[in-house]
Amino acid sequence: MRLLYLGDVMGRAGRRAVTENLPRLKAEWRVDFTVVNGENATGGMGLSGEHAKLLLEAGADCLTLGDHAFDQKDMLQYIETEPRIVRPINFAKEAPGRGHRVFTDGRGRKVLVAQVLGQVFMKRAFDDPFSAIEPVLKAHVPGGGVQAALVDMHCEATSEKMAMGHFCDGRASVVVGSHTHIPTADAQILPGGTAFQADAGMCGDYLSIIGMDKTEPMRRFITGMGKTRFTPAMGEATLCGLFIETDDRTGKAVNVSMIREGGRLQQAAP
Repeated sequence: MRLLYLGDVMGRAGRRAVTENLPRLKAEWRVDFTVVNGENATGGMGLSGEHAKLLLEAGADCLTLGDHAFDQKDMLQYIETEPRIVRPINFAKEAPGRGHRVFTDGRGRKVLVAQVLGQVFMKRAFDDPFSAIEPVLKAHVPGGGVQAALVDMHCEATSEKMAMGHFCDGRASVVVGSHTHIPTADAQILPGGTAFQADAGMCGDYLSIIGMDKTEPMRRFITGMGKTRFTPAMGEATLCGLFIETDDRTGKAVNVSMIREGGRLQQAAP
């Protein structure tokens, strides 16, 4: 199975890059299933129902969220009506939606998508991500009940993301990090057969400070004082993500490639 994961979609620039390029890339790379992290797609803070529809219509088979899952209040209701959106599994227990789902690709193969939030350096205290994902991994074994399983690890610390990769090694096809908006150069297949990258990076304008227009973040770094709200940068975006090929019989990754398409960053493709 050929899986494509795109990192955090950042504001209008990121949405435009996904809607204009994803259909072509899926055809060129013969992608079977696409997961897109959409939690910053609306003004850099959360995902609205309207923008979720745009990303799904562009070819995303599943949208994951993150710690900003419900910054756009309409998502509280929209997620209950749209099963293709997955929020973090260790979010508040009363939160709407689900933290994992099993999907079916165009050939009838089953794909598990789950998302967990890390704890290190995060502003809120979330439940332990390792104990939260454990029963999901046990219930959906790659090569058994599902042909592939992808875990989106949404957190700040690369060490915690790497720990999740090793924790899931041999039990998930892919563990890919999101949240920090900067792609790490550590794509690899772990010894047990799990593809891993600490952070896929964002789909957004990299002439920025993690996707935000640099003026206000720079002011705050230099003076320690804020003047206005952060606003997403509006230049040409780079699509960043991870491309993975898996073995249907075992669910293990057999190939992994970092993706950088368009915009300012050095380009990379499968």
